[in-house]
Amino acid sequence: MKLKDVAEHLNISVSTVSRVVNNKDYVKPELRKKVLEALDLFQYRPNEIARSLKSKTSKVIGVVVPDIMNQFFAAIIRGVESIAREHGYSIIICNSDERLDKEAEYLQLLVQKQISALVIATVNETAPFLEQFKAYNIPTVFVDNLPKAEGQFDSVTVDNVRASYELVQHIINAGHKKIALITGPLNQTSSSERFIGWEKAMVDAGNHIKKEWIKVGTFKQKDGYEFMKQILRLKELPTAVFAANNILAYGAIRAIKEHGIDIPTDISLISFDTIDPTGLLAPRITSMIQPAEEIGVIAGDLIIRKLQNPEIKRVERVILEPEFDKGESVLSK
Repeated sequence: MKLKDVAEHLNISVSTVSRVVNNKDYVKPELRKKVLEALDLFQYRPNEIARSLKSKTSKVIGVVVPDIMNQFFAAIIRGVESIAREHGYSIIICNSDERLDKEAEYLQLLVQKQISALVIATVNETAPFLEQFKAYNIPTVFVDNLPKAEGQFDSVTVDNVRASYELVQHIINAGHKKIALITGPLNQTSSSERFIGWEKAMVDAGNHIKKEWIKVGTFKQKDGYEFMKQILRLKELPTAVFAANNILAYGAIRAIKEHGIDIPTDISLISFDTIDPTGLLAPRITSMIQPAEEIGVIAGDLIIRKLQNPEIKRVERVILEPEFDKGESVLSK
């Protein structure tokens, strides 16, 4: 069904029907009502592709994350989507799988799709691709990892250094001195800042840091598993392990269980975002919980504000407070 068909049915001009559909210019209330009834009768739906071609944009927000299976990023997506739908936008979700090449391909695709805006948890350290987003005036908000270009774009994160420091300080206050670290790529701020927080807490407490207790890889479960196995083969074992995110923690837990040792009796474990909505994970892992859905909602709000007010040029960096979950995975020594 086209606008022309609706216009012919009502014996009015196509431009009048168009004004009603787009809610532009004045149309007499009685006539507007008739048009709306006809649109509903014929189940008319606007052709968004044609609209985007005409306006050189679409009512679509791109969302790029490194791991769509991670409940943290899933919650961010949910938050962005809730705001997008509220304002008549759809979202396209892209999973980069922590790969730079895949992320770059998706970003190029999103530009070609003429997206209106972008929310991205990039795995890139410098994000050179963002120049084209600036050139096309596409509002962009970073979540989680902030590349070196973050001063030019809006962002929504937590203070990873402080959150990590406080989490490690909790386990130090429980009497632990030998604390290992399993983390992701240090070219990503979410990883490097948690490393800094761990290191600062250890140094401030006067704890000795052993190089073999530091494991750096990807944020994939297989690395958490392999690194934990390596740690458990050391001559001098740590009494606790800090896994820098939930996926690494799940891998570490699997290795610990396979080794036949108990959490927290034999080894304590702390992490970020290790939430178990099923209640089946025992013990509950002591964690810093980021407000993931709120991050998505605020990112969505920033996007909509910039789309509705293109003259706003101020860059906003929003830093939210994580919530500490004491859990049951730390044994006082």
